[in-house]
Amino acid sequence: MLNILIVDDHAVVRRGLREIIQETVSKDIGFDEAASGQEVLQKTACNNYDLVLLDISMPGRNGLDTLKVIKAEKPNLPVLVLSMHPEDQFAMRSYKAGASGYITKESAPEELQVAVSKILQGKKYISPYCSEMLLSELRNEKTTGEAPHLTLSNREYHVACLIASGKPLKEIARELMLSDKTISTYRSRILNKMNMKTNAELINYAIRHNMVNIG
Repeated sequence: MLNILIVDDHAVVRRGLREIIQETVSKDIGFDEAASGQEVLQKTACNNYDLVLLDISMPGRNGLDTLKVIKAEKPNLPVLVLSMHPEDQFAMRSYKAGASGYITKESAPEELQVAVSKILQGKKYISPYCSEMLLSELRNEKTTGEAPHLTLSNREYHVACLIASGKPLKEIARELMLSDKTISTYRSRILNKMNMKTNAELINYAIRHNMVNIG
């Protein structure tokens, strides 16, 4: 029997993912669920899974930080990141942190089925769009220095994207279940690392580097 852990803070999303996966895999599947980064780490520490489906935006510890801990503790455990964020925002960071695949929640169910099937076969799933991004990044690394946003930690990058999307700091604090003071500290650290002084500079930069949706 295959054991799959589905991690998302919305119960309706977890249920939908279970139904899609059940249509994909012919073998018996045991499902487990988690709604937060802390919960998934507790479950992966105590149980053996064949696959983890992991959301990025969760209360408290975000998906990227959770992914790094999972891979440090269980490097052979495959993790498929399934996120509301477009591929050009978080896919590269997910792969670098050890993900076996990255798809968006806007993807067709068929893409999720293909990704799950490939990963359960011991392969990685990389969409055509991500393949182009990987090649482009490799080319850029050979010809230019590291872009400022790539110097940010995963948490700083997440906060930067939320600030650049126009969300007030108080709203970001509520969404991430952190204090207003902590988010203000992250903002100062982000601007300092990126050699900026205002949110407007960050927003302009984020738009140019596809860190936010403007459609």
